[in-house]
Amino acid sequence: MTIEHDEGGGAGAATLPPQPERTRLRRRGFILEGITLGWNVIGVVVLAFAAIAARSVALAGFGLDSLIEIGASTVVIWELSDTGQERQRRALQLIGSAFVLLALYLAAQSTWVLVVGHHAHHSPAGIAWTAATAAAMFALAHAKATTGRALDNPVLRTEGRVTLVDGILATSVLVGLTLNAAFGWWWADPAAAYILVYYAAREAHEIFTH
Repeated sequence: MTIEHDEGGGAGAATLPPQPERTRLRRRGFILEGITLGWNVIGVVVLAFAAIAARSVALAGFGLDSLIEIGASTVVIWELSDTGQERQRRALQLIGSAFVLLALYLAAQSTWVLVVGHHAHHSPAGIAWTAATAAAMFALAHAKATTGRALDNPVLRTEGRVTLVDGILATSVLVGLTLNAAFGWWWADPAAAYILVYYAAREAHEIFTH
C-alpha cells in the first residue's frame, strides 16, 4: 500500500473544489473509512470462528489480512485528520511489518497443509461472508476512488486501491472455499492462501521501498 502526499500549491491548486465542497468530500471520506473499519472489525470475529470451525488456512489468512486492513484504514483516518506525516510513517512501518509476518505465516502454513494433505471442512459461513465482503469492498473502492479524485487526495485514492485488492482477495478465497465444497478440491484452500502470501509480500515491499 503506497501512501502518497499532496504537495500543495502549484497549478493543481487551481483545480481544487471550494472549501465547503472539500469539507463535504472530506466528511464522506471519513464515513467511507469508518464503514471499511467497522466491516473489517466484524470480519475478524466472523472469520476467526469460521476458520476454526472449518480448519481453513485461507479463512485464517483472510482474517489476519482484515486485521491489517483495520490498521490501514486507521492510517488514512489519521491522514484525513491532518495529524502529520511522521506519525503516518511509523504507522505504515508497523503495517509493513505485519504484512511480512502474515506472508511468512501463510507460506509456512499453506506448504504444511499441502505436504500433509490436510482437508479443510466445508464452510457455509465462510462462503457467505467472503461473498458479502467482496461486494462491499468493490462498492467501497469505487466510492473512495470517486471521492479521492473529487477531493484531489492521493491518500484516499491509494487506500481505495487497497480496498479494491481486498475485494479481489475475498473473491479468491470465496473461489477456493466453493471449489472445496462443490468438488472436494481440498487443495484449493491452501492455493487461495498462496494468493494472500503474494499480496502481503507485495504490500510489505511497497511500504518499505517508498
